[in-house]
Amino acid sequence: MVRFGILGCGRIGQVHAGSLQRIANAKLVAVADASPEAARACGERFGAEVREASSIVSAADIDAVIIATSTDTHYDMIHLVAGGRKAIFCEKPIDLSSERVRICIKTVEDAGVPFMTAFNQRFDPHFGALQRRVAEGEIGDVETVSIVSRDPAPPPVSYLKSSGGLFRDMMIHDLDMARFVLGEEPTRVFAVGSTLVDPAIEQVGDVDTAAVILTTGSGKICQITNSRRATYGYDKRLEVHGSKGMLRAANVLENSVESATSKGFTLAKAEAFFLERFGAAYLAELQSFVDAILNGRKPRPDAQDGLRAQLVADAATQSRMEGRPIEIPA
Repeated sequence: MVRFGILGCGRIGQVHAGSLQRIANAKLVAVADASPEAARACGERFGAEVREASSIVSAADIDAVIIATSTDTHYDMIHLVAGGRKAIFCEKPIDLSSERVRICIKTVEDAGVPFMTAFNQRFDPHFGALQRRVAEGEIGDVETVSIVSRDPAPPPVSYLKSSGGLFRDMMIHDLDMARFVLGEEPTRVFAVGSTLVDPAIEQVGDVDTAAVILTTGSGKICQITNSRRATYGYDKRLEVHGSKGMLRAANVLENSVESATSKGFTLAKAEAFFLERFGAAYLAELQSFVDAILNGRKPRPDAQDGLRAQLVADAATQSRMEGRPIEIPA
């Protein structure tokens, strides 16, 4: 049994609390939040004690801590939890600064505690099956990867002010997925971005529509497009083309019922948003983390995976601003 504490009782913290209730060899013991009301509501909903963050970190009845606080607190929380010698499950990104991520990695390594970066999309049953079949050689050598991510609507501008920008906030999942299916590290990125959805987003220095081209040392190419608007639901698609064929993971729809009338064939809308689309992935990633701890195995994706995705996101941000391809640091 792995006993958990959660730091951060917002939307994603509650998702993880719900997942823990469904994992037989895990137990949620306590939660903490900067808002006493949020902590109390979460504790009551999921049957957990409400404690201070420092108490969770030092508690003898807690083995692992989920860091689901805002990104700008992750650095301090990682150091706090590592100091308490607890296993760490941290939401992405680890930090908005790659150098500070490196410091976090050293802190975790010095403490000798397990660490997992929450790139939940690796655990999606559809994307996971595609990646395994690519790795098994079903379509031969990978040549191109195409990823589409479009949110139904942009988040509040107040959130975007401290998000780090679209490439570090939204696209970072796709950048990790690109690494996951390419089988080698991207070495160069060219990015473009525009504000086509909400002019207020431009006022905080961000974009809402973007595309990148990644290339690897062997010449593999990945193209990613992101938008903060999709009128038909959460649009999330992945395609990999290789020397022997192609694999594609299409959108997951609200239902599988197809209608045929004189007007033609129609299907349901795509799932409403990421919580619905990746519900199974959130559960599977925490189960993987629990299994790794119980079996003495290193969790994946780990802190180095978090760093690599961050370095690509940093390079993409720079490329968009400077209008030129950028070499991704090794």
